[in-house]
This record gives sequence, structure tokens and C-alpha cells, in this order.
Amino acid sequence: MLKIIFYEEKNFQGRCYECNSDCPDLHSYFSRCNSIRVESGSWVLYERPNYMGYQYVLTPGEYTDHQQWMGFSDSIKSCRLIKNVYGNVYKIRLYERPDFGGQMVEHSDDCLSVQDSFKFREVHSCIVLDGAWVFFELPNYRGRQYFLERGEYRQYTDWGATSPTVGSFRRITEF
Repeated sequence: MLKIIFYEEKNFQGRCYECNSDCPDLHSYFSRCNSIRVESGSWVLYERPNYMGYQYVLTPGEYTDHQQWMGFSDSIKSCRLIKNVYGNVYKIRLYERPDFGGQMVEHSDDCLSVQDSFKFREVHSCIVLDGAWVFFELPNYRGRQYFLERGEYRQYTDWGATSPTVGSFRRITEF
């Protein structure tokens, strides 16, 4: 069974809530979130209800405080289970212009630095052919995170970003 447990306090203290499916509004279960146990599955957490705001991708493990999942605050208001992380095929196409224009790069592995690997930092559109991915605003898997699953993203706002800057990205795999 898939399960994530949210705790109001650091180090798994305080009121907690166990969840095993998508939840568009968590506010009635806890007021703040300072630690999390992901017992199984991979999850996208959102700082606002209805899958809005900053995104955080968590795989199985223990996160003793919100800084461990690179949280900007202790606000988690919705979550959803990532459904297509099983298997071993990953492929993504990155484009330097909107609507799949400009230079295109196809990749099937994690990328620590988009600038070093591809000589551009801005990704204006992309197509996820296989797997699930997370974009990071900064190199070395840091900064704001954006979850992408199979589909077409004609512009960066389609994956929830406010700018086309992508510093790094990686595959979401089940552990």
C-alpha cells in the first residue's frame, strides 16, 4: 500500500496525518508540516491547495524537517501520487524555444547542470516521452522544483514555472 505521513513538528513529532492517495486540500488535517515519512511511492507536494504553488518531489525516505525536502516554508496544502515511475525507460526532449522550436536535445538520464551539458540554461518547451521527471531551477538539484510526467509542455508555464530557467533535472525512480 502506498503511504506518506505528514507531521506538524520536526523529527516526526506532533499531530500527524497518513495519506495513501491524491489529496487536493490537506489543511483540515494539519496546520503546518515540518517532517514527513514517505513509506512507499513517490509524491508531489504543493504549498497551496488544488496542486498549486511550489512543488516538492519526494521519494521513499525520512525527512526530519522541511529543509530536507528543500521546502521554502512549512506549508504543504495538497499532494498527489506519481503514478508512472515504475519501469526503466526514461526519455525527455528539451527545446530552447516555445512550441518545440530552436535547438532540441533528447536525454534519458539525470543532468547535474543543463548549462554545462547542453550550453543553454533556458528550456522554453519540452516533451516527456517516457517516465516522470523533476526540473530544478538551479544546478546540482537545487532550487524550485517542477514535476513533469508524460506529455507535451509547449511553454514553461505549462509545468508551473514562472521563468524558463532550468539548472538541472533528474528522473523520478521508485526505490
